[in-house]
Amino acid sequence: MITVKREDAKGFSTIPGVETKILVTGEKQMLVLFELEPTAVIPLHSHVHEQAGLRGTVEFQTENGPVVVEENMAYVFKSNEKHGCRPLSEGGATFLESFSPPREDFLALVQ
Repeated sequence: MITVKREDAKGFSTIPGVETKILVTGEKQMLVLFELEPTAVIPLHSHVHEQAGLRGTVEFQTENGPVVVEENMAYVFKSNEKHGCRPLSEGGATFLESFSPPREDFLALVQ
C-alpha cells in the first residue's frame, strides 16, 4: 500500500495558472490533483492515456463542442480523445483525475 499526504505530493506547472500534483502512482494507474486559477485554460490536446475524473466545475472543449462538467459529476476521456478545459467559477477549480496507464511525461517532470 502506498499513502501520500496532499501537501507532500510532488507538483509541477507547465501551463500558467495550473498546479498539478501527482498524488499516487501504481503500475497501471495514476491519481492526479489539478488546481486551476480562475483564468487558467488547458488547451485542446490528446494523449494515449485514458483519463477519468470527479470534482470541480469546468467547461471541457471537445471535438464535438463544449461540455460542462459540474461538481460531483464523473467523466472519462478515451485514449487519444481531444480535450481541453477552463474553470467556470470565480474561484477557479480543483479536480481529481485518474490516468491509465500512468503518464510518463508527468513522472519525468517530478524526478
